[in-house]
Amino acid sequence: MKIERITSFVLRVGLNDNTFYSSQCAFPQRNSLLVRVETDSGLVGWGEGGQYGPPEPVAAVVDSVLTPILLGRDPMHVGRLWEELYAATRDFGRAGAYIEAISAVDIACWDIRGQALGVPVHALLGGAFRDTVAAYATGCYYRESDMTDHKARLPALAEEAGKYMAQGFGILKMKVGLLPVAQDLERVAAVRSAIGDDTPLLVDCNHAYDCHTALRMGRGLEHYGALWMEEPVPPEDHAGYRRLRAALELAVTGGECEYTRYGFRDLIGTSCVDVAQPDICVAGGFSEWLKIQALASAFAVPTVPHVWGSGVALAAALHALAALPPLPHTAKPVPLQNEPIIEFDRNHNPLRDDLLEQTFTLEDGRVRVPQGAGLGITLDETVLEKFAVH
Repeated sequence: MKIERITSFVLRVGLNDNTFYSSQCAFPQRNSLLVRVETDSGLVGWGEGGQYGPPEPVAAVVDSVLTPILLGRDPMHVGRLWEELYAATRDFGRAGAYIEAISAVDIACWDIRGQALGVPVHALLGGAFRDTVAAYATGCYYRESDMTDHKARLPALAEEAGKYMAQGFGILKMKVGLLPVAQDLERVAAVRSAIGDDTPLLVDCNHAYDCHTALRMGRGLEHYGALWMEEPVPPEDHAGYRRLRAALELAVTGGECEYTRYGFRDLIGTSCVDVAQPDICVAGGFSEWLKIQALASAFAVPTVPHVWGSGVALAAALHALAALPPLPHTAKPVPLQNEPIIEFDRNHNPLRDDLLEQTFTLEDGRVRVPQGAGLGITLDETVLEKFAVH
């Protein structure tokens, strides 16, 4: 079997009145980069990259740099192809758009590999420990009104948090970092009052703070019983990560802005995080996920992948988590304690909710893992064409 054609799709859809904010920027639209890999046998695989910034640079790498190397190659040889692509771009592409592009084509090749063998990707990753994964709701982002009168928005914020609990979520992650610490802690207090004292609360800073400010925020979060503080400082500040881990009792997590096993070697090997959060569509695809997860497990660091982008990204993360063993092993694993969890973003996202013929829904607080061959998904070509930028 040989790779016959590779096509990249830049996807973009406006959110109209649903714009939301993290500590770093506004999200008036959803963007991503999908890759379709076609073979001479008729099998077609899908992969994703280009989720964080403009997808056009990732598409350019796929089209101009990776495709000439991959045409005519056997997509079953995922390990060899990954290493050759990385070696060919090492001098200028050890992070960023080049690794996102490699991630996309790697995921597509794993999809083809599973289809060729008639098994789901999670079987190729070592076998499933579970057919559903406990989900946490990522929500409570900022809106425009947070920046004009944050106190007036608190009731709506609390209502939003309560809505997720009513939908069946048992874990919630909210955003902080855009407002001053005192105002953000008021937001945390409002969310905590809405979900109750026993619901696990995770908090994502999107690297908004220097270490000193993160320490103040972290102590406030501990007061409200938050279990983890995600990306408290910029990803380059490893010393800040270590200082926070030493000073705080809550878990310090991060890694969505890290790339390949080499980046996670430095993040995990120097004791920066309690939980590692690689994004499979960013950090190197399934081939690199296996290496990152092996590295993390050797240091007894759990991995909870960051999930963003389209339904392709969500499907990839579900396969990876299905094959993830409990860490540490117990007879009855508990989500967030030693059982993996999946990020389930609750903001409006047509790329996730409309692009696939399959629908990912919450069932008793969990999301079902696809069981079809490969990624086990089918794209709606009409929707793909609607969102594609030509």
